[in-house]
Amino acid sequence: MNNPFARIVEPLDSKQPLKKFFNLSKLEDGRYARLPFSIRVLLESAVRNCDEFLVKKGDVENILNWKTMQHKNVEVPFKPARVILQDFTGVPAVVDFAAMRDAVKKLGGDPEKINPICPADLVIDHSIQVDFNRRSDSLQKNQDLEFERNKERFEFLKWGSQAFKNMRIIPPGSGIIHQVNLEYLARVVMDQDGYYYPDSVVGTDSHTTMIDGLGVLGWGVGGIEAEAVMLGQPISMVLPEVVGYKLLGNPQPLVTSTDIVLTITKHLRQVGVVGKFVEFFGPGVAQLSIADRATIANMCPESGATAAYFPVDDISIGYLIQTGRDKEKVMCTKSYLEAVGMLRDFKNSSQDPDFTQVVELDLRTVVPCCSGPKRPQDKVAVSDMKEDFETCLGAKQGFKGFQIAPDQHNRVVKFNFEGCDFELAHGSVVIAAITSCTNTSNPSVMLGAGLLAKKAVEAGLTVKPYIKTSLSPGSGVVTYYLRESGVMGYLSQLGFDVVGYGCMTCIGNSGPLPESVVEAITQGDLVAVGVLSGNRNFEGRVHPNTRANYLASPPLVIAYAIAGTIRIDFEKEPLGINASGKKIFLKDIWPTRNEIQAVERQFVIPGMFKEVYQKIETVNKSWNALDAPSDKLYTWNPKSTYIKSPPFFDGLTLALQTPKTIENAYVLLSFGDSVTTDHISPAGNIARNSPAARYLTSRGLTPREFNSYGSRRGNDAVMARGTFANIRLVNKFIDKQGPQTVHFPSGEIVSTCAAPHR
Repeated sequence: MNNPFARIVEPLDSKQPLKKFFNLSKLEDGRYARLPFSIRVLLESAVRNCDEFLVKKGDVENILNWKTMQHKNVEVPFKPARVILQDFTGVPAVVDFAAMRDAVKKLGGDPEKINPICPADLVIDHSIQVDFNRRSDSLQKNQDLEFERNKERFEFLKWGSQAFKNMRIIPPGSGIIHQVNLEYLARVVMDQDGYYYPDSVVGTDSHTTMIDGLGVLGWGVGGIEAEAVMLGQPISMVLPEVVGYKLLGNPQPLVTSTDIVLTITKHLRQVGVVGKFVEFFGPGVAQLSIADRATIANMCPESGATAAYFPVDDISIGYLIQTGRDKEKVMCTKSYLEAVGMLRDFKNSSQDPDFTQVVELDLRTVVPCCSGPKRPQDKVAVSDMKEDFETCLGAKQGFKGFQIAPDQHNRVVKFNFEGCDFELAHGSVVIAAITSCTNTSNPSVMLGAGLLAKKAVEAGLTVKPYIKTSLSPGSGVVTYYLRESGVMGYLSQLGFDVVGYGCMTCIGNSGPLPESVVEAITQGDLVAVGVLSGNRNFEGRVHPNTRANYLASPPLVIAYAIAGTIRIDFEKEPLGINASGKKIFLKDIWPTRNEIQAVERQFVIPGMFKEVYQKIETVNKSWNALDAPSDKLYTWNPKSTYIKSPPFFDGLTLALQTPKTIENAYVLLSFGDSVTTDHISPAGNIARNSPAARYLTSRGLTPREFNSYGSRRGNDAVMARGTFANIRLVNKFIDKQGPQTVHFPSGEIVSTCAAPHR
């Protein structure tokens, strides 16, 4: 071993001398015990991988000296333990690996040497859409359509799983990437190549941070960074500041984990944590389950932080056992963490490390809330929702404004749906989706939704039939405990049937609204509403016809669906009136925390996790039936509109080429604040009048076959045309929303993708 720190390597258990670890306590450096726990993970990686080439002793010293160096913009290398990808971003990564093999062969090398060095898992969860809902066969019909649309992509991914070493594919229908990571893929401590070391992960999805809730340091990166890690390269990162977030007290009985995360998201936005780690500590953390912590960590990107880390404690260890992990491995995990000083006791303040700064939240001050109508950080107390929305209606166009003329605020449009007459107005709910790993990974809010549905049905309440309701769990475990606890039937009666296992509405795969609903919205220029238990609600993301979108807990999603409008004060106005003429208020059907916890203790058990996950890679019959090529080199189909060999390696030579100079370039776009990946590279619907649509039409496709931008990221010709294609894009060069800009030499307004090619 060429590692200068080989002297601190020792066996974890004397009975297993070949299973070793780098014992950081043997560094005998007092600074280690004062490091934030998240920085200790960076340090361990640097120590273990120190080769005086990619990782040097000076890097180790910089991390050890974090208290001083955090302010000096110092870069350090970090080699994560593994990489995780979802299919929208994973397909282009596999395309690049396939193209690398071609390039290596052309240059006379062995193409089979091109494989991920760092273990990579790819979870197919972004392709399924809510085409069918409110029917018992919605799941099967949506899955059938998913395979019909994406067969070529899936065959390509299946080829990749067979052609490349160190790459595992989790088939469609298994769940959402971050929930599958939490419940199944995460190790907490790795046992690989004879060494124990902390699990850590980077992923091609910004919400990779969800795994921070289990004590696995992780965050989202771009595709190029992820591919570099897969090829064995370290990430070069600025040594981050670490904000200590101290949690105190116990949440009030009516507060959910969703309310807590929306409160923390807004608070951290105000603190300013962009580019920083956030690490949670304090006695309040011990009051939160791993599912609660994961919900909070999931929305880390919305706060702006790089990571939102909860160090491993005994509750984390208990979660591993609850989710069916091997007990012997779990005990090794605990022993390792104790040995290296990474097992946390949140009630023991003597363990509190140094932080860049400390902020506090008393959980007793959190109130039920939502976020919206256009950004996840714009928290609104449920008690203020009606007034806030009505203020937004008339406010100037912006994050909190729709600029609707005052005389139009109470406009009503009548329409007919399935033979019955209904009315829509500003604030009418047309989409209500229990979706996203943010919340569907959390039994407390999912069972809370189920119990609320039960009480609502028993009270005689219903949901209007034109509202697009859906339930897309993050894993089969959710369906299991909802069914076993007896609440699934009540959810179905309110229209919340299981429609698929994937991101669905949260990523923008909400599917079409009924035509009569769309016509009414358009006719009245109405600000229609989507309510979802997701993590993002930027304009144009959820659905083109919902200009206002609110993030809410699963129970509140059902409550607003029953009300049919966001313009309701739950404390003063009834959810509805039953057949007997009785007014039913939200407080009448809201389940207590004790009710939820009793059901959770009884029905969320290790056996169901084992049953679901032991067959996760083989249970999908459609996936098993796919006939993927067995060649080590991919055979590109020139007619494909999904998979295309990228031009990156065209003209590649063994000799290093001189970079070309960019001259006389013009600014393409000018933005204000809050530009997101949704604006830069939208994943959802391909508008029929867009450049991408025109390209696909020229290749013989009909609008029904367009699928989504995300599904076509394996084709650079579509990807380029989809860049900055968000229909709500605000470019300061022009005076209207849309993916357009000024071609400066001529002054002509053209599509964003056309300007650089003029």
